[in-house]
Amino acid sequence: MISLKVPPLGESIVEATVSRWVKNQGDSVNAGDTVLELDTDKITVEVPSLRAGVLTKQSVKEGDIVHVDDVLGEIDEMATAGAPASTPASTPAAAPAAAPKPAASPAPAAVSAPSPAAAPVATTPATSAVQKSAPTARRMADERGVDIGSVQGTGRGGVVSKPDVMAAAAPQPTKAAQEVAAPPAPVKTAPPPLHSAPTPRSGERETREKLSTRRKRIAENLLQSHLSTAHLTTFNEIDMSAVMALRSRVKERVEKEYGVRLSYTPFFVRAACQALRDYPVVNAQLDGDEIVYKNYVNMGIAVASEQGLVVPNIKDADRKGMLDISRDIAAVAQKARDVKLTMDDLTGGSFTITNGGVFGSLVSTPIINYPQVAILGLHKIQDRPVAIDGKVEIRPMMYVALSYDHRIIDGQAAVLFLVRVKELMEDPAVMLIE
Repeated sequence: MISLKVPPLGESIVEATVSRWVKNQGDSVNAGDTVLELDTDKITVEVPSLRAGVLTKQSVKEGDIVHVDDVLGEIDEMATAGAPASTPASTPAAAPAAAPKPAASPAPAAVSAPSPAAAPVATTPATSAVQKSAPTARRMADERGVDIGSVQGTGRGGVVSKPDVMAAAAPQPTKAAQEVAAPPAPVKTAPPPLHSAPTPRSGERETREKLSTRRKRIAENLLQSHLSTAHLTTFNEIDMSAVMALRSRVKERVEKEYGVRLSYTPFFVRAACQALRDYPVVNAQLDGDEIVYKNYVNMGIAVASEQGLVVPNIKDADRKGMLDISRDIAAVAQKARDVKLTMDDLTGGSFTITNGGVFGSLVSTPIINYPQVAILGLHKIQDRPVAIDGKVEIRPMMYVALSYDHRIIDGQAAVLFLVRVKELMEDPAVMLIE
């Protein structure tokens, strides 16, 4: 009998939440198979089986909080696929589940093309759907009357998530209506909410939802940032005309030749890296009574995901060109949406950029990503009247904000850093040449 334990979760992570049992009690597992998934405040951890056998016990339930080295379950390595566990007395529920399976079924590794008679007993559609759906998705499906077995999963390995259930619950147009209706003009819509409240039951005035491990850790980190730093924010505005003209001129060519969709964020990353070179204290860190100056820029990019805010970072962004930065941003954003970020993606950042403008924010004061000492906030591009050479012109303007730790960054350095970013963004040719 082998105990399945919580593996090391990474630096400074001591607990996790049981997100999903991939295998049910009584199921056979192969060495390396994922048995269950754990959610930490940063990443989702897959817990594999070290040996082949049968999962005879689940010691924890989905939603339970566990710590490193806690026992999650037990695997009987003496049993093989299709055979009952060797200790049925300790787990009475496992024996009936294994009884209908053919006793003569060989282990999966022993045959390359099993005959129909030797095939393992298939699970029912409902059981398969439950195995491949997130707990929040099952709860939403129950609340909205959606058959979870009929929902097509778009998550990792076909897992059904909340957005999949929401899409299935939305009313679908009839085929006749689709044929008659003319193709609609493209409409720019707001993105769906990333953290929706649970659907209230009839007559309920309040609903409650337990904080996830990740949400609790986010709350703790944000509170620590405010309590541990001398927060101050300085603002400026940038005329985006030059960057927009440059991007408009090259974006189709870049996408066609290099397969990269060029957004505005890589321009800001490039500008910030050069400004950090001029004002290195903004890229530093306070360690006791010492200031640690970093001769590199690991650029954190704040990403809003269904699981909450995450900040993966682009390693050595100051040594990369615009195309490489664009590829890296797209890659970490996709990994965040697919819940595939690693600890390496989320650690080691030295400076952070957050873009509230994609959601329509006009101005805000971002919170420092502690233990970093500064964060750059981007906002919505909006046409505004500005004075140019004594004349009023309409220009696409963006407010930018730098929140910084006033303990080690003086106001002068913060203001000049932001002015340098403004200068580079309003004359992008300079930063592309350097």
